[in-house]
Amino acid sequence: MSSSSVSDGILNFAKQYSIYTGCITFSFGVIAVQYSTYFLYPIFGGLLPIVIASAFSILAYHNVRHIVRRQLPIVRRKLDKQITAMVLMRVIVFVCLLLPFIIYRIYAINFPISQSMPMAYAIGRLLQTILLSINNINYMINFYIFIIFSSRFRRQVKLVLVKKCWQRWKYWCCPINNRVEPDNNIEPRNSQIESVENM
Repeated sequence: MSSSSVSDGILNFAKQYSIYTGCITFSFGVIAVQYSTYFLYPIFGGLLPIVIASAFSILAYHNVRHIVRRQLPIVRRKLDKQITAMVLMRVIVFVCLLLPFIIYRIYAINFPISQSMPMAYAIGRLLQTILLSINNINYMINFYIFIIFSSRFRRQVKLVLVKKCWQRWKYWCCPINNRVEPDNNIEPRNSQIESVENM
């Protein structure tokens, strides 16, 4: 099979079965609906990331349970517990923010709303936009989760923001002139003596 026949096959498939995205609407083919409903969103979008994240969080929790039994310094055990708590909370938040969008996408693919019904279509688009925004919070919420659950992370953030970034910003914006400059208004010595005598 040559590469041109493969690309021709892909183009023919694209002509027959198109994909519904957030920006462009096409008619759906049966194969694309089945692929999206039973494989793309449930497996790649939902189940696989959730299973991988959950598996690693369970492994981290299991590891911390074994660390408690070993003879390690108390500080190390405390830090490991904090990291495990952060990982577990991250996975819980990840699942809570991901599932609504995946469920809605599967529903929207199987029960599309026609543009001939503008109010229902607008509500569907609004709901999709809100759920997509909630899903995108996954990429920025780590910082806030770590700030909430880790005192060491809070100390490090404070050190970086206050001690380093603030000092650099202060130096760039408000330079302090600590140089000694000569006084250019030098009066003759005799005039200084006369002014002292007049007092």
